[in-house]
Amino acid sequence: MIFIIASITDAYDGYHARKYNQETPEGKFLDPLADKILVSAAFISFSLLGIIDFWMVGLIIFRDFFVTGLRMAMEQKGFSMVTSTIAKAKTATQMIIISFILIFLGVKGLSLSWAIPVLDIIAEYDIIYNITLFATLFTVFTGLTYIYSNRNTLKGFIQDEQ
Repeated sequence: MIFIIASITDAYDGYHARKYNQETPEGKFLDPLADKILVSAAFISFSLLGIIDFWMVGLIIFRDFFVTGLRMAMEQKGFSMVTSTIAKAKTATQMIIISFILIFLGVKGLSLSWAIPVLDIIAEYDIIYNITLFATLFTVFTGLTYIYSNRNTLKGFIQDEQ
């Protein structure tokens, strides 16, 4: 419940900050960082519990912190990277999948007899693995599109470094 509430309040906060033009440089940096920490902590926990494969978690964390680090380095040199709508969809997808896994674990832990068929279907068809694989591939894809859509800014940044 805590994760789901944190996800909803994060989305609500971001929506209102944009709607009422209350965005700050600190918020533009801290909000995505908080999202990455929240998502990474959940995925790492699932990996340590053996629920999802660590290689998926590694790719998700690498992409998220690579993009954040790159953005920070570029902003220190006066360059600005554009965040795409697809990156917001990536975060929403990750949070929905984490919520699904948490609900699955909660229902499984309660041993509710009416839920057993649903739990069996989720296990039989490797639904958790498959949705996490989708999230991993989508995350990598958004990282590549992020770099591609900011390629001119990246070129300027690289030339400035030389």
